[in-house]
Amino acid sequence: MTDKAAPEITQSFLDRQFGLTQHGTTLRTEFVAGLTTFLTMVYIVFVNPKILGAAGMDEGAVFVATCLAAAVSTLVMAFYANYPIALAPGMGLNAFFAFTVVLAYKYTWQQALAAVFCSGVLFFIISVLPIREYVINAIPRNLKLAISAGVGLFLGIIALEQAQIVVDHPATLVTLGNLKNPAAILCLLGFVLIVALNVRNIVGGTLIGILLVTVIGIPLGLAEFKGVVSLPPSLAPTFLQLDFSRVFELTFLIVVFSFLLIDVFDNAGTLIGVTHRAGLLDRDGKLPRMKQALIADSFAAMFGSLIGTSTTTSYIESAAGVSAGGRTGLTALFVAIFFLLALFFSPLAGMIPPYASAAALLFVACVMARGLAEMDWEDITEYAPAVIAAVTMPLTYSIATGIGLGFITYALAKILSGKFSEAHPAVVVLAILFGIKFAVT
Repeated sequence: MTDKAAPEITQSFLDRQFGLTQHGTTLRTEFVAGLTTFLTMVYIVFVNPKILGAAGMDEGAVFVATCLAAAVSTLVMAFYANYPIALAPGMGLNAFFAFTVVLAYKYTWQQALAAVFCSGVLFFIISVLPIREYVINAIPRNLKLAISAGVGLFLGIIALEQAQIVVDHPATLVTLGNLKNPAAILCLLGFVLIVALNVRNIVGGTLIGILLVTVIGIPLGLAEFKGVVSLPPSLAPTFLQLDFSRVFELTFLIVVFSFLLIDVFDNAGTLIGVTHRAGLLDRDGKLPRMKQALIADSFAAMFGSLIGTSTTTSYIESAAGVSAGGRTGLTALFVAIFFLLALFFSPLAGMIPPYASAAALLFVACVMARGLAEMDWEDITEYAPAVIAAVTMPLTYSIATGIGLGFITYALAKILSGKFSEAHPAVVVLAILFGIKFAVT
């Protein structure tokens, strides 16, 4: 075999496995997309241990569990569902785990992990059955587009907060931060660089923008080179530590249902939002291979709990990789590889400062917000609930809450306006379930 033959065989195998030619992408593009997605979500390997550490968990073990949960779950998404979507322990879900279930409900973190596992099992069951696919396909087109735009707006507020461009305020909730802050300046610089590079169709423009403002921040003390290699800590303190002793208590069922509901609709929002922007939805606005994507996500929740982390779910930051050209599971494969490398190169992985990844997220937010322009603006019973869904996602800091309020207002608007036939039964049922959830939590 010649030296030239080996890469050609590899390229051919990857093309057959992921359909690169069919999706109009290349190995190089998928690599850049994978790296871009990884760089925008790698913060989770440092944030998650801090949050779960507040629940009494060993931070070193949680760091390893976070990397492994992200890598293995993303590999399942890559090979089983063939989507450019990465998974990792979810923000918001980890806060619910630590501050509500453990600190407020007085569960041990081991019992909380058991609740996460049970929610993953239920998630798997409804993913295998046609129930969840039926429900997601029943979402009205305007709500789907609003979910895509709302996810973008949610990314936007996360980015602005990370760069301290938007800060909290006791009277107005949020206000303008200090724009003289170098981090805010570099975030905005990175944003316009990414916009300009993408307009010029520069391959990896998003990634280049992230790296450029990171390098600029090093002499300013905003980014720090901490070394190259470090051995990963032990996973033993959290591995297989689940405690099912409270499984028959009512509060346990409420916790499991809450985990399930948040994961189901956060994931639905991510799948719809990311695949819509990637052009992967079919002509009817439905997601091909949805069942495989849902099963991959349910596996992630179960696997993550077994090794010691809160619910692992699809990440909205995957939109950054899609924006960089990612279209297949090969993007996810590269993300998984980078998470495995992060186990040993954590000092380098941690060098990307929040303002740099925020610049990329802000760009993606702008791209995804285009879904608002594609909505039907002729029927107020269609667009009013959609606007509510999109606006409340960033303002409540929850994709699931935005979706829930969207369902409730959509069902009520249709019923009260006399358009009973347009209120899909699945939407009405979901509106009732969300209403119950809001009433009891």
